[in-house]
Amino acid sequence: MIAEDTVEALIEKIFSDEANVFAVLDGASVPGLLKKLYQLEPEYICLLRGDLAPDMAEVAPYLVRLEKDGELIRWILENGWGKHWGIFASGYGDIREMRGHFRSFLTVYDESGNPLNFRYYDPRVWRLYLPTCNSGELKKVFGPVVAYYLEDEDANTLLRFELNSESLRRRKFVLR
Repeated sequence: MIAEDTVEALIEKIFSDEANVFAVLDGASVPGLLKKLYQLEPEYICLLRGDLAPDMAEVAPYLVRLEKDGELIRWILENGWGKHWGIFASGYGDIREMRGHFRSFLTVYDESGNPLNFRYYDPRVWRLYLPTCNSGELKKVFGPVVAYYLEDEDANTLLRFELNSESLRRRKFVLR
């Protein structure tokens, strides 16, 4: 668990845009995610389509709308910060629009055209991928997103990525 003052600092930064805040959480990395979602009843939706078998539902990625004063954001930060549970995004879309946006990244194709699962919601992947994007890719990746927030390699640092004109702007916030 992380310190209360660190949780407060994270919440202030993640909710700084006056936009809706979402998390894309990895069911495979977050122990008891579905149970917590059922218990707290936030607005959430699976990023995978269709009826999933129970074992697949447990490990699927979920999009969750977060509230600044909600119990879920505190639970995620207190228990999962530094454990690559997922990424945060602020944006002005509703959960359906954001689902469509985030679903569009789940499958990528290799040079031969073979489909691959892209686990972009792992912050270790997203923080390496975003700086490699050209301006067209950045426009697609951001779409309705104002900013992405995620843990750095050092969990004492929050990264904020935003689109500045046609280039990526990365800001670091040291939490302690």
